[in-house]
Formats: sequence, structure tokens, C-alpha cells
Amino acid sequence: MSTGPGADSAPAPLPDPDKPAIPGATEANQRGGMFSSLKVRNYRLFASGAVVSNTGTWMARITQDWLVLSLTGSSAAVGVTTAMQFLPMLLFGLYGGVIADRFPKRRLLFMTQSAMGIGGLFLAVMTLSGNVEVWHVYLTAFFTGLVTVVDNPTRQSFVSEMVGPDQVRNAVSLNSANFQSARLLGPAVAGVLTAAVGPGWAFLANGLSFLAPLTGLLLMRTAELHHTPRTPRGKGQLREGLQYVSKHPDLIWPIVLVGFVGTFGFNFPIWLSAFANGVYHGGSGMYGMFNTLMAVGSVVGALLAARRATSRLRVLVGAAALFGVLQIAAAFAPSFWLFVLLLVPIGIVGLTTNVTANSSVQMGTDPEMRGRVMSLFMMVFVGGTPLGGPLFGWLTDAYGVRLSFALGGLICALAAVAVGLLLARAANLRLKLDLRRGRQHVQFVPREELATA
Repeated sequence: MSTGPGADSAPAPLPDPDKPAIPGATEANQRGGMFSSLKVRNYRLFASGAVVSNTGTWMARITQDWLVLSLTGSSAAVGVTTAMQFLPMLLFGLYGGVIADRFPKRRLLFMTQSAMGIGGLFLAVMTLSGNVEVWHVYLTAFFTGLVTVVDNPTRQSFVSEMVGPDQVRNAVSLNSANFQSARLLGPAVAGVLTAAVGPGWAFLANGLSFLAPLTGLLLMRTAELHHTPRTPRGKGQLREGLQYVSKHPDLIWPIVLVGFVGTFGFNFPIWLSAFANGVYHGGSGMYGMFNTLMAVGSVVGALLAARRATSRLRVLVGAAALFGVLQIAAAFAPSFWLFVLLLVPIGIVGLTTNVTANSSVQMGTDPEMRGRVMSLFMMVFVGGTPLGGPLFGWLTDAYGVRLSFALGGLICALAAVAVGLLLARAANLRLKLDLRRGRQHVQFVPREELATA
């Protein structure tokens, strides 16, 4: 019998912001250190394979953009490649969640990771043979995007099957640290490999890197997995997932907030390249340094999130608001060094926003619905890229990067404030101000307590 937020037809009340957002897990049983989920053998295998394939993925991303630019001489063609990667998630993302809930997740991941490896090997063969054309890159990007539609929600929801409910937040945080660490290593390796022997070998390394996660999946002990009930084949499962989310404001508003942040706040390739070239006149080397600083901040943010025992909605709202404020401050930074220093905390709070939203939505969802809910989460977060990118690219060209960057931050901050107030209202809370010494000056309290005071 379901005991999660979807156990009955009535909308679930929001959790107390001073309590963990993970049902069934307490502060005590979630403690265990920054790397506590690595004590689980199956997750250790998963994380070890992921760091190899993530490095290969970042190598392919950098090499792919360079190859398209060298073949066409057009930055617009590079933009088309990015759109081809993310468009499938925007169009078909919800269907991936239905598939993730219907089939065994370990088996699905074996298929999706194999398909991604085949895509990398195809591009390697075409490049090494000297027959590569730009449409081959577009085709591979779109194929990878289609596979990601299924891979993303499956991988996200498989985390809880590997580690159980007590360690989900820690595992989600370490996944993010894993991905961002590969972001530091992958582009550097790709640059050296491409300069030394050509782009085809970087694509080959990416294709072969998927052998690592496939090996990890094969070596897992299935008896130690926390299996979730699979959804039988039937009509209306996509609609059922949307209806499920619509009845739970503790799921709706984090997804809405991460949608605003993903669409309007995560357009850093546009902004950082414009600052490097148009504002500080530093070229590609400076752009690489900006990305490295953002990645360092993201790794730090992921590790700090791994230390926290719980997912609190107030942390999510506060991090998203601070993310927007820091963007505005960086947009109007009067000196180069102040701008550089702000990139690290922007990376920290941006990653904190993503991890907190991810883990709170995962653990606020019944296991049999988790694939569909996480597919909606990823569709909203990633699917906004083809919309926000062109918009802020046009704003940057028309009105300058400082105004474009500041506007993105302002939208994120306002969205965070609005979502925070809506969450408080749904939980029957009101804002209480207490300026007396030794008291908590700003907090949300139940309306009844405020009336009594």
C-alpha cells in the first residue's frame, strides 16, 4: 500500500520547512558524512562508471562544437547542434518517464548507455575515415538527445533503488559533483587529444568510455537493490503523471522554480563568452577560465549539498534567490577581478538549487510515479534551453551582455520570492519579523501561532 504523498486523492500538505523534505528519513539516519552513499557497493560501481563516461561526454561536447565550427565556419551551426541535443527532451521528455516507470531501470540503463556509446563510435568512424559532414554531427546529436529522453529519468530514479531513501540526497549531490568534476577534466583532455591526433580520437574515447558504466551495471548485486513496483502497461499513464503532480504543491512549485532557473538563469555559454570577448577582450583562453571557475563552484556546491542531511524547501528558495542576486551583482561588477570572484559562488548556489530541487522532488514522490515525475522535472529544467538561449542571445546582441545577464538574474530572484510565498501560503505559514536581540529575525510560522503572538 502506498504511504507517500500520493496515497489518496486529496492534495498532500506541504512539509514543515523546519523538517526534512524526505519522508521516512530522519536527521539521524541520514547522517554519515559527505561520501556516505559510496558505502553502498552498487552505488560505488555506478559512480565509478559515471565519472569515466561523464569525462568522455564532456570531451565529445567540446570536440563536437569545434568540429561543426571547422566544417561550416558558422556559430549558428553550433547553435543548431545544441538545439538538436536538447529538442528531444522538450518534445518527448514526459514519455521517457512513462518508459522509466514501466520497465526495470537497470535493464533500461544498460540499453541507453549502450546506445550512447554506439553514437559516439559512429561519429568517431565518420571522422577518422575523413567522411564526416555536418549532418552526421546533427544526426548524432539528435540521436543522443532521443536516448537521453529515456536515460535521464531512468538514471535519476535508479539512484533511490541503489541507495534507499536515507541516502538519496547524498547520492544525488555526489552525482552532481561527479558530473561537474568531469567538466573540469573532459575539455582539457579533449583539447590536448584533438591538437595532438585530431577530433576523431576524442570521439572514439567517448564511445569507449561507456564500457565503464556498462561494466558497473553488470557487476551490481540485484538482490541489494531497493526495487520499486513497476507500472503495468495501460492507457493514460502520461496524463496520470501530470495529474499526480498537479495535486501536490510540494512537487509543483519546486519544478516551476527550477524551470525558471534553467530557462532564464543557466545561459552561461552566451554570457561568459560575451564577457570574455566583448567586455574584457580576453578571447577563448579567458572564456575557458570563466567556465573552469563555474565548474569549481559547482563541485564545491555539490559537495556541500552532500554534507547536508535533509532537503529543505526553504534552502531551495533561498539558494535560487541568492543565485539571481549574485548574477545581477556580477552583471554590473565594476572590475574584472570582482566579476571573476563572483563566478565561484554563482556556481555554488546554482548547483545547490538544482540538487535541492532534484532530491526534494524525488523523495516527495511515490516510487511507482518517480520516473514520470522526474521526466517532467528534467523536461522543465533542460527543455527550457532551446527557448532561453535564443532569447538571451538576442538580448545580448541588441542591448549588451550586462543587461542580458542582469535580467536573467532578476527573473530568477523574483521567481524564487514568488514560489517561496506560494509554498508558505500552501503550508498555511506567514512571514514573521522579530527585530529583538537574540531572536531569529525572519522566519515562517504557522498562521495560528502568529495570531496568538
